Amino acid sequence: MSRRTAVFLLTLLALAPLSAQAQDAKAVAAHVQKALGGKEAWDNTHFIKFSFAGRRTHWWDKWSGRHRVEGQTKDGQKYVVLENINTKEGTAWLDGKKAEGDKAKELLEGAYGAWVNDTYWLLMPYKIQDPGVNLAYDGEEKIDGKTYDKLALSFGNVGLTPGDRYWAYINRDTGLMDRWAFILQDMPKDGPPSVWGWDGWQKYGNIMLAPHRSQLTGGDRKLELGDIAVYDKLPDSVFASPEAVK
Repeated sequence: MSRRTAVFLLTLLALAPLSAQAQDAKAVAAHVQKALGGKEAWDNTHFIKFSFAGRRTHWWDKWSGRHRVEGQTKDGQKYVVLENINTKEGTAWLDGKKAEGDKAKELLEGAYGAWVNDTYWLLMPYKIQDPGVNLAYDGEEKIDGKTYDKLALSFGNVGLTPGDRYWAYINRDTGLMDRWAFILQDMPKDGPPSVWGWDGWQKYGNIMLAPHRSQLTGGDRKLELGDIAVYDKLPDSVFASPEAVK
């Protein structure tokens, strides 16, 4: 055996376990993508609207990054923020008056943070192959007679909380995520993960979304993603005017 061949074989042996794990993760991710409607359906989805836990409502132009969010502050003031999540530039209004200076900056930063958080609660299965996501197959688990393929997600230097860790439980029969578990970066690293069910999968436009979240460990909270709608067209005023959307 030549030295080059020996080195090559040793390299293959060293990489084999990781390669198998990566292949398993890739296969499960492909199963998820197909179950959600396929890559083409997701890429062709233009506008998404939804509300988060009754607190705020989002309109998102997925193609351009335009984003509108509105709700109420803790003090009961009505706010509207119009921004672009790609540039993080925009304008904000409180009780119908344009915000300026530090207040405008605070509202814009809050709106972007809300978009990051809320869309992850709505769209996480669509984002498991995003750049910066470290995806690994974490084995199978049987729960209530169903078999799940577990995907472990960690992150590179991306997002607002790169220290978060997630586990996606993919129903082997349907390809949909019935639950997730997470340990956020501000939670104890050695503590148990928080586990939530994802329920009510149905088609909106040409993609699948689930509106209901239920806490399965550590409590019995519910979280609703309401008013979900997928649009092919929306008027520019949705993203340009603080006036109420009709």
